[in-house]
Amino acid sequence: MKLFLRHFWFDLILTFLAITAILAFKGIFAAGIVIVVLIIEIAFSFDNAVINAKILARLSRFWQILFLTLGILIAVVGMRLVFPILLVALTANLHWTEVINIALNHPQTYAHHIEAAHPAISAFGGGFLIMLALCFFFNRNKTIHWLPVERHMQKIGHWTVPPIIAFALLGILAVLPMNHHGLETIELGSIGIGIYLTIQLLLWLVGKIAHIDTDRATKLTGLAALTSFFYLEILDASFSFDGVLGAFAITSDVILIAVGLGIGAFWVRSLTIFMVRHKTLDEFVFLEHGAHYAVAFLALSMLLSLLFSIPDYVTGLGTILIIGISFVASHRQKLTLI
Repeated sequence: MKLFLRHFWFDLILTFLAITAILAFKGIFAAGIVIVVLIIEIAFSFDNAVINAKILARLSRFWQILFLTLGILIAVVGMRLVFPILLVALTANLHWTEVINIALNHPQTYAHHIEAAHPAISAFGGGFLIMLALCFFFNRNKTIHWLPVERHMQKIGHWTVPPIIAFALLGILAVLPMNHHGLETIELGSIGIGIYLTIQLLLWLVGKIAHIDTDRATKLTGLAALTSFFYLEILDASFSFDGVLGAFAITSDVILIAVGLGIGAFWVRSLTIFMVRHKTLDEFVFLEHGAHYAVAFLALSMLLSLLFSIPDYVTGLGTILIIGISFVASHRQKLTLI
């Protein structure tokens, strides 16, 4: 408990102040909604925290602090507030000032516009995240395996395998009769895959130029660290999509959504730093595997939502269950080594 309070004291105080303010100005029902949205954000983003911790551990303390300061500003203001407004402005062909007016004064209409953008969000986010999961399991340098199938995936591992599988999956989904957004599936999904490949290529090139092996545990500096930082922010953006959509399934009040998602972003950032500081991924060796299985589950849920409706609680509970199982498996593995 002392360790928890020492590390998460700021998040606890921020949560208390925010909920107290909502309670005072909007009432107990609104405060309850904020708590629910906060829980949804943390549940949907736990796998994000695990994967972020793996990348952040490669960066110096300067970049870790930048991730907590500038990074949290981008996460809270950019992805949880500005991004949905820009998304509605682009998809609905409205000026951003008009979107802000709709968001504040006509929340039901704003929620409808967000729902209309769901196919584009799901295709892009699904394409990016499925690449993230596939690249982890088809990595030839991967040495720790949790499930037996991972050994077979590693044996045929090559950088061309994940995009082939991802594009094939997009193609199949695009031509299915029940998918009424086939063109968006291909276009936005391909952009998601392309952005992931571009970032990985840039990281590889920077590593070669700076003589840094990006597959080893050496600390990344300079341009490599900067590229990794941007990668973390794009990763956070992809993970935040389902949290935003899940929040709108609870309420259309933009203020309550912004407060709940914003506080949740702080908790996820602190959780990431906690895992880096205490080397959680080194101690629980299968937690990273569970996070990537959860990412694959989330990506498939986003892509399959183009065909039929998938309840948000299914996605949230599914990711938590997968990571929970990997945590238990890691603990058992730890006991066998003692």
